[in-house]
Amino acid sequence: MSRTFARETTFKLVFEYAFLKQINPLTLEDFLLLEKITEDDKVYIKQTYSKIASNYDEILALIEKNLKNYTLGRIYKTDLAILILATYEIKFAKDTVPSIVINEAVELSKKYSTDKSFSFVNGVLASIVKEEDADGK
Repeated sequence: MSRTFARETTFKLVFEYAFLKQINPLTLEDFLLLEKITEDDKVYIKQTYSKIASNYDEILALIEKNLKNYTLGRIYKTDLAILILATYEIKFAKDTVPSIVINEAVELSKKYSTDKSFSFVNGVLASIVKEEDADGK
């Protein structure tokens, strides 16, 4: 369908991962059976979900490093899942444009989280992009 739909699907898997701390193959298969998902979407979802799981601690550390007056424990799980997905794409995915990743993360937060979450998500991700640019991504 589209990368936006694939990101939203992956966000839902990451949200579950934040609680279970392991990949749930049953949930993954359920999402991959959705009619709207193309083969390209399936590849993106599987690869992204797997790579987030294998880099989970590093992603959390990068998010935590870029929080201002917050701790990981204070972040709504919804916002955390959005930040995890976007941070993975900013840090590890080679085929993404950070501004698009941030925009889609903001849209996810507007759809699934609180009225103020989108500005929080935007701020944290902007800080991460700035740090990555400084490090020469």
